[in-house]
Amino acid sequence: MRCRAAILYEYNKPMKVKEIEIGEPKEGEVLVKVAASGVCHSDLSAAKGLYGDLMPAILGHEGAGVVESVGPGVDHVSVGDHVILSWKPTCGHCRSCLRGRPNLCDGANWIDTGRMKDGTSRYKCDGQEILHFAGTSTFAEYTVVAAECAIRIEKDLPLIPMSLVGCAVTTGVGAALNTAHIQPGDTVAVIGCGGVGLSAIQGARIAGAGKIIAIDQSDGALALAQSLGATHVVNSARDAAVEAVMEISKGGVDCSIEAVGRQATMELAVAILHRGGEAILAGVARSDVEVSFRPFVLVRREHEIRGSFYGSATPEVDFPRFADFYRQGKLDLDTMVKVRRLDEINDIMAEIEIGPLGRSVIQF
Repeated sequence: MRCRAAILYEYNKPMKVKEIEIGEPKEGEVLVKVAASGVCHSDLSAAKGLYGDLMPAILGHEGAGVVESVGPGVDHVSVGDHVILSWKPTCGHCRSCLRGRPNLCDGANWIDTGRMKDGTSRYKCDGQEILHFAGTSTFAEYTVVAAECAIRIEKDLPLIPMSLVGCAVTTGVGAALNTAHIQPGDTVAVIGCGGVGLSAIQGARIAGAGKIIAIDQSDGALALAQSLGATHVVNSARDAAVEAVMEISKGGVDCSIEAVGRQATMELAVAILHRGGEAILAGVARSDVEVSFRPFVLVRREHEIRGSFYGSATPEVDFPRFADFYRQGKLDLDTMVKVRRLDEINDIMAEIEIGPLGRSVIQF
């Protein structure tokens, strides 16, 4: 089979949209016709070489589509099923999986190799092997994934907004509902109003938070945050963020969710906590970033600092759960989406660099 895909050949260089050859799914694999793919900041990080030397490769890890064919041994999805793709496959038998924390699985590290479980790729272009990315490679009209990466959803759910569940929604809503301990009436601050932050705001709203304070440096992003559930906004480029949050929250927030991954924003997440508050770090920082805090304050105020990886989610459970929130009108994904074309991929990446509004989603 041949299809179009965006290929990264060099770091910090534009991707090239070319025709590729895609192999048939082998045992335990699924061929998916991609309907939509969100474009995430992590794709930009990968394009800059921050995740290792794996090129040439087809990026993209936030997608949804329709099962085209299945390999031997696949019985949980069938041809024609609608699926959301998960970039965190699980082995089911490692220590983390057995403790009920599959998002921390350490038995599926094959996805970091750029190849499938058998050590080979399913993509070629001009006779050259093209590598996979995050086990999903959604910047292509078709992709081959491990069967456990294809999570079935009901066919009446629109696939463009459902693509966001593959990363931004699960990371953000999951941080609020799975990782954090938000109680009805709590005051919550969300730092960063990109795709993950906007999802976290909605997660806090679904959890019943009384005040939701959105913090960003873009008035446009803050306006979007208010439309999705933020009750208060702080422009940290213009206002002293700590003082503003302290005034709004009457002394600090019960929970802060950091969705940027920078030293300053992570330290801000801790600085704005009330006594007994928790800071949830959901933004992915560079590996060399370090933050500091005062343990005297941490102990005396009983603050908690927790990491949240992929929203502490179990995709098989949480993808359908979040999709049902959308169906019920509790989770507004349509407002977040800006529909784009594959040929715009390099423009989209440039926009991510400067801070886009909402989420660009490539429709195939």
